Amino acid sequence: MSLAIAATLAMSLSACSTDPAPTAGGVDAATATSLTAFGDLAALETAAKAEGALNVIALPRNWANYGAVLDLFAQKYPEITLTEASPDGSSAEEIQAADNLKGQDTAPDVFDLGLAVAVSSTDKFAPYKVATWADIPDALKEESGLYVGDYGGYMAVGYDPDAVPAPEKLSDLLGSEYKGKVALNGDPTQAGAAFAGVGMASVQNGGSVDDFQPGIDFFSELNAAGNFLKVDPTPATIASGETPVVFDWDYLNVGYGTTLEGQRNWKVVVFPGTGYAGYYNQAINADAPHPAAARLWQEFLYSDEAQNLWLAGGARPARAEAMQAAGTIDSALFDALPKTPETTVVPTEQQSADAATLLGEKWAAAVQ
Repeated sequence: MSLAIAATLAMSLSACSTDPAPTAGGVDAATATSLTAFGDLAALETAAKAEGALNVIALPRNWANYGAVLDLFAQKYPEITLTEASPDGSSAEEIQAADNLKGQDTAPDVFDLGLAVAVSSTDKFAPYKVATWADIPDALKEESGLYVGDYGGYMAVGYDPDAVPAPEKLSDLLGSEYKGKVALNGDPTQAGAAFAGVGMASVQNGGSVDDFQPGIDFFSELNAAGNFLKVDPTPATIASGETPVVFDWDYLNVGYGTTLEGQRNWKVVVFPGTGYAGYYNQAINADAPHPAAARLWQEFLYSDEAQNLWLAGGARPARAEAMQAAGTIDSALFDALPKTPETTVVPTEQQSADAATLLGEKWAAAVQ
């Protein structure tokens, strides 16, 4: 089952603005809601090159092949200086940076966000529909283009088979063999991957996307057993053996193994039964210092070439089904994606908001 088909995100926010008419001085890029405001891609490229800069934030180069994505954009548009800020920042920290740097040339132009933070931050975004908008499943996009799913995967557990036995189900991680060895990628009240880790634990522990409490309970029990390791995992912590078991997206865990090949054995398991899936979302800062470049970045990310780069990183591109039908997807990479679970769940906008509220109230006490 594909993620796009399985996704059931209920997007209900209304459109906010319409494309501006060109003026004598050109287009007001800050209010453009689609490529038609500029006329065509070449005109948008000209406007972006005139700005000469693009600020991105919280994009680790080893995350879903982002290094290749960033490098290809820089290669295509050498006239645009690409500044990469806080590559290891969380989704919440992206929004904080936009607030702190508002009105400055160094403010982020664009965001890459987990759904919970995207849903709670729509007042920070400018609506924009890329040229390939029709190819993106409705379930993955806010209807006016305030935020749009781009790449995704399944929450998985990565592990070092030389350090721990292979876990076959969630409850295995409560065993004494995993004492002080199980890490979660971030704080679930701030980071999308960690939020999804609790979501996966919920659906695997008698809960659902409507009820994250069983997931919180699982991590509380993991913590009480002394198995929960409060260290944010990175390739370095995995290579050193500090974090031998990691809750993270399947494509990131696969990436860790690729990066550390020859240094550390690394296996990945998506537990059978109900799989927890999710997409990361792109959005444009409503106060972007380089609004044309921000919109060009979005057009690039949803192009065939960038979507295939997500696929090369083991992630599932939002336009996968349409590209498969058109024959533009890298079929070898697409066919090589891991087998999906029997049942897939994806939280809706409201479910994510409710879960975020619950985590804000309960998480810290559960794992203190």
